[in-house]
Amino acid sequence: METLFLNQMNAKISLFQLIESGGLPSDIILIILAILSLITIYILVERTVTLHNISKLNKLPSLDELSSLTNSDKIDDAINLCQNADHPLARILEQAILKHKKPIEEINLAVQNKGKYELALIEKNLSGLGTISGVAPMIGFLGTVIGMILAFHSMSTSGENIEIKVLSEGIYTAMVTTVAGLIVGIVSYVSYNFLSSKVNNIIQIIEKETNEFIEKIKQ
Repeated sequence: METLFLNQMNAKISLFQLIESGGLPSDIILIILAILSLITIYILVERTVTLHNISKLNKLPSLDELSSLTNSDKIDDAINLCQNADHPLARILEQAILKHKKPIEEINLAVQNKGKYELALIEKNLSGLGTISGVAPMIGFLGTVIGMILAFHSMSTSGENIEIKVLSEGIYTAMVTTVAGLIVGIVSYVSYNFLSSKVNNIIQIIEKETNEFIEKIKQ
């Protein structure tokens, strides 16, 4: 048992040493992947909190209240309610209120233009997650290729005195960058799809509420 425990401890130590023994190229790759992982975590947390707050519609004025004020030409009161809500839907409805006496085509155009702007804010940094999910595995694979090149270079320069242990450690260290790249890529990919589904749900709610409001003010 004691021998097994010592062997396990040595294996753990050798793993840490293998990561360190990758040299400068491996260290640079792992540092880049560590930075990408931190960016992924930041975007995931920040967007999750933001989208959760946006999904709450209980602080918004009711459509009936807004439509009643709009149809009664109390535009300033309706706009104040929208501005105090500080919500993408409220800002979109504000455009409909400002154009409430215009033809419905003009109202829809104003709402669509504002909606595109608000959508860009809602999707902020999501493209970054998509980029990381594709780039991280490639960076990890690049580290592996560099490590393999260095390992085979060591073989070619060592002549007949090739130490299998040194070669295997070099190859194993090179593979670490691929594993790290895949982990970062998978996490960012899952995060991207998770946030995208939340964004789609919010968009559907905003579109539904906006269409109902336009119907109320154009009756």
